[in-house]
Amino acid sequence: MKLSALRALFPLAGLLAAIGCGGNKAPPPPAPPEVGTITAELGNVPLSRDLVGRLSPYFSANVVARVSGVLLKRVYKEGSEVKRGQVLFEIDPAYYQAANDTNLANLAQDQATSTNDHVTAERNRKLLPIGSVSQQTVDDAEAAERSAGAKVQADRAAVAQSQINLGYTRVTSPIDGIAGQQQVTQGALVGSGTTDNGSGGTLLTTVQQVDPMYVNFTISAADLVTLRQSRNVALAGESDTKVRVTLPNGADYGETGALDFSDIAVNPTTGAVSLRAVLPNPRHDLLPGMYVTLRITLGQQRQVYLIPQQALQRDTTGPYALVVGSDDKVVRKNVSANDSNGNDWVVTAGLSPGDRVIVSGVQAAREGNPVKAVPWQPPVAAAPAAAPPGH
Repeated sequence: MKLSALRALFPLAGLLAAIGCGGNKAPPPPAPPEVGTITAELGNVPLSRDLVGRLSPYFSANVVARVSGVLLKRVYKEGSEVKRGQVLFEIDPAYYQAANDTNLANLAQDQATSTNDHVTAERNRKLLPIGSVSQQTVDDAEAAERSAGAKVQADRAAVAQSQINLGYTRVTSPIDGIAGQQQVTQGALVGSGTTDNGSGGTLLTTVQQVDPMYVNFTISAADLVTLRQSRNVALAGESDTKVRVTLPNGADYGETGALDFSDIAVNPTTGAVSLRAVLPNPRHDLLPGMYVTLRITLGQQRQVYLIPQQALQRDTTGPYALVVGSDDKVVRKNVSANDSNGNDWVVTAGLSPGDRVIVSGVQAAREGNPVKAVPWQPPVAAAPAAAPPGH
């Protein structure tokens, strides 16, 4: 090849070399992933527990026969409200009426004898100074007077007893409440003696006061001790502890109750402490013996963080949250979160005020990598579907 031709190829080779070097230039780095964050702020939240409880009546009284006899009739309507002192049953009063009449007659007879003995004693006491009667006569008259007076007192006690027994033939309600099903039918012989179940007489029915109602439940002793020893927990007083109830069908009861009783001893079998709350029951929606789910607010957790549940992750070391550091890089923070409040976790340790906690985009965030933080927006609940035309 001639020298002139070689000189013509040198510029072309330089151009190709320049093009080749330009093709090896690295592409620009990808933009950091976008994550939604919230700012951690200290606050106070209610301290609540979800438990299971059983309802019981506020008052419950057994209506029993206090005298023996034949049951004549039931006066009340089963399942209806009754008042204290209202007659529920009638027992045949004939025997007790006759006994009362006999005692009244004995009283009248002994009162007459007492009056005569008193007159005789008074007359003898006046005759004694003039010597018309002896001292022995006066002593005998006074003794007869005292005996007659004592017999009158015994007769009055017998009359009172027979009148009480006569009154017991009309069996009344001991409390206000709802009278239950009749346990003994008309014409049955009822008694006042001790029965096999240890009661003092034949059970006729039961009256229960169901407004308000008791709800009995338990909490583990370990949980209770932990709450009392926790420095960021302010337990409420007994009367300030509120209770909300969910009915067996999942509906909210709508009325708020208050803690009424807390036992001072732990059940050695279950290791739990018994508690009791009082619930208003004006519509009688709650029934004795019913099991309900209850949420009890025991007080407040102070200086804690509310973090959306999707922001907390868990691994073998426990719960943790990813936060955006001051250099916009992802930082892992191990936290303590044992309680929830609605859709949020209650974080008691591990975060600092002002931390930008990653809530959305957690899958794209990697510890130590940069991210672009934007304010997190909670999802908007979907509106209910419109009814089709014609409905």
